[in-house]
Amino acid sequence: MSESQQDTAEQPRTPTKRGGGDPASRGRTTIADGVVEKIAGLAARDVVGVHAMGSGLARTLGAVRERVPGGGRGATATRGVKAEVGEVQTAVDLEIVVDYGVAIADVARSVRENVISAVERMTGLEVVEVNIAVSDVKLPEDADEEEEAEPRLH
Repeated sequence: MSESQQDTAEQPRTPTKRGGGDPASRGRTTIADGVVEKIAGLAARDVVGVHAMGSGLARTLGAVRERVPGGGRGATATRGVKAEVGEVQTAVDLEIVVDYGVAIADVARSVRENVISAVERMTGLEVVEVNIAVSDVKLPEDADEEEEAEPRLH
């Protein structure tokens, strides 16, 4: 082997770059409304003072659906949540039930912050608005009624 052939053999080969531009820019990623709804729903439920999501009717229908085999627990995560997703932005509407005694404005602020943080971190979408409708207040005595009613449904 000649000296010039040895030099070439010892030098590491740089891989040939195929295609053009950054690999991250080669193609599109789309995020379904339901994905944002699940993320937002779970983030909202994590806030202290949020008792439940959705209106009373939605919660009742969801509880029945959960008891039916194959009814799906995935619907629970999106109950009370509606999202509109564009290419780079999203807007979220939430319907929540708060615990009695909490400062609703503080809970709403915390829900908004938590939802925006989770959705933007996980999806990369800009959250342009999070609208919150407080549909009910969970009273302390309501817990006893729900616990008594649950065993009769088996």
